[in-house]
Amino acid sequence: MNESKHDEHVCTCEHEHYEHKHEQEHDECCHPAHAHDKCCHEHEHEHEHEHGECCHEHHHEHEHHHEHEHHHEHERCCEHGECHRHEDECGCGHHHGHSHGDACGCGHEHGGHEEGEKRIMVIRLIIGAVLFAGGLTAHFCNAPWYVELPIFLACYAVVAYDVLWNAIRSILRGNVFGEAFLMSVASIGAFALKEFPEGAAVMLLYQLGEFLTDLALDRSQASIRAILDIRPDTANVVRNGETLPVSPAEVEIGETILVRPGERVPLDGVILSGSSALDTRALTGESVPRTAHEGDTVLSGCIALDGALTVRVEKSFGESTASKIIRLVEDAADRKTPAERFITKFARWYTPAVVIAAVLLAIVPPLFTGNWADWIHNALTFLVISCPCALVISIPLAVFGGLGAASKAGVLIKGGNFLEALNRAHTVVYDKTGTLTEGSFAVREALPADGFTREELLRLAAAAESFSTHPIAKSILAAASEVSETVSDAHAISGKGISAAVGARAVAVGNEKLMADLGLAVTEPEAVGTYAFVAVDGVYAGCIVIADRIKQDSKETIEALRAMGISRQIMLTGDAKPVGDAVAKELGLDGVSSELLPDQKLEAVEALYTTLPKNGTLLFLGDGINDAPVLARADVGVAMGGLGSDAAIEAADAIIPADAPHKLCDAIRIARKTHRITVENIAFALGMKAIFLLLGALGIANLWIAVFADVGVMLLAVLNALRLLRKPGKTA
Repeated sequence: MNESKHDEHVCTCEHEHYEHKHEQEHDECCHPAHAHDKCCHEHEHEHEHEHGECCHEHHHEHEHHHEHEHHHEHERCCEHGECHRHEDECGCGHHHGHSHGDACGCGHEHGGHEEGEKRIMVIRLIIGAVLFAGGLTAHFCNAPWYVELPIFLACYAVVAYDVLWNAIRSILRGNVFGEAFLMSVASIGAFALKEFPEGAAVMLLYQLGEFLTDLALDRSQASIRAILDIRPDTANVVRNGETLPVSPAEVEIGETILVRPGERVPLDGVILSGSSALDTRALTGESVPRTAHEGDTVLSGCIALDGALTVRVEKSFGESTASKIIRLVEDAADRKTPAERFITKFARWYTPAVVIAAVLLAIVPPLFTGNWADWIHNALTFLVISCPCALVISIPLAVFGGLGAASKAGVLIKGGNFLEALNRAHTVVYDKTGTLTEGSFAVREALPADGFTREELLRLAAAAESFSTHPIAKSILAAASEVSETVSDAHAISGKGISAAVGARAVAVGNEKLMADLGLAVTEPEAVGTYAFVAVDGVYAGCIVIADRIKQDSKETIEALRAMGISRQIMLTGDAKPVGDAVAKELGLDGVSSELLPDQKLEAVEALYTTLPKNGTLLFLGDGINDAPVLARADVGVAMGGLGSDAAIEAADAIIPADAPHKLCDAIRIARKTHRITVENIAFALGMKAIFLLLGALGIANLWIAVFADVGVMLLAVLNALRLLRKPGKTA
């Protein structure tokens, strides 16, 4: 069984997503209660979410033809997939998850609200620091306790009131063992033991650490907000001769919109008039603009750089490319990696265990030593150190950062589970046509006979084919220089070719049968492809070889993957065996299977699974048009250039919008870096916790060191996770 495959997206809003519903009730929640009254998405619905304190886990088992098992842990209370906040299970009351700002379309200024909260926290920290400095001055000057205590209590009240309130609220809702509870007990206990500086320091340093962590998290969120900020708020629709700014959701299919220079295309459509260079970085990750002209398809999310475009709308707002990308990026956060599932379960057992251990530490040793105050102090220190926030925050952040980095690189991955599967890639299977090759005919070779030049051969053949619409004719015309000869008496010879008078010369272009009819003997060249033989005035003039061109970066991609340690690269194609063998040889593939129908491709993939290592995964890279069964069967099905195909989006686990195989290398590099950082954070956090818990239990570490251990480890783990936002290097 492959756990990586197809965890289903679950939403609590009871609206249809990808043609299915999920209705769920939330029992407990780890974030403040709030209600959403109304949301103005394209699906126009009213609903209200009441959130308690939820940290639950849903397990769905789906039966596919390959009998995969799926475990989905859902920790999101969402508004139709576009406005949501994830909160981790540390229970601290801070928003460590991620929000998507104005993407929800609900009209609230999320960003401004958060900025206001940050300003207030800065003011609180400054006031708290000043009061704490005053308290320390009184403490070191040996002031009476009744002078020292009010100053530290004032500092504590300024910085700790929200943490205390969150602890009380969590307890009332049954979530006792949260970080807010641990910090509250430790700090209040310190005051009870008359350790006033330590009691105030616990909260001041804790809040400072949380604030710095939130700043670091904002940096990661900014990269995701940039990805999601690809859908304009207005569309300039032409109605009754007037151009009106309206919401893109109000534009109907078939209406005409105007896109001015510098504006982002709001809806998918076809250009009716105008031309412009298009910035497609938001969709494909490619920095080089592409030029679009009348008749070309244009996708929402692109920016018209230097020309105005009149576009006929072909897809509704909800089905436009920009909306699809937003849904893919947002839904990806719900599909969790094994590491995230481990941390979720670990935190639920770990925190109660350390609280029980702290209670035992405070009670059992004093029964033998009698030194109650010291052991209670040790127990409070133990509580502060034990907080699992570093793990609970940094691991999901690393995965989310990996998904964001992949999106910025032009690869849309549907979930953290697929990111982990990419990390374990062992075998890569390719479709040929449209994936490794261009999927269009082109002249590969022109082989003139004695007495003719290459240019003459192509020019005469192109002139004879100039009235034909056959793909082979078009490829010959594209390869030839300008045709200036007069062409007359052109007629097709069914199943054989074409003949025409080119100037004063009789030219025939076709297959061996046509040459045989003319009494000419030909020899097939060694080059693989489709042959067009040419006769001029009854004399054999040469042969033109037409074949599907290999993409420029296909060989580079295969070599790069081999250098990264991918053990096996196989091509599956429906083309004839000589063609498949020639392409595989040129690209240096490890194997090829030719003349396959779609169901036979699936059988070939199943055969590859029999030799796949236990911890290895199989990736399939195809164009998403007729590869849906294999895309679904592979551990990670990657559809390339598939944003325009609904079938590709449904069947694939990752999408490369650009027609660029090399982006698969970027995706694997990012997946490996994400895994490496996740393992580093788990090992670092658990190792440091174990060391400091032992020091705290033995009384070697005091509350000051405990806070530095908790906050410091959390900050270092978060900063390590943020390395994913840097551009991936060339090694992995």
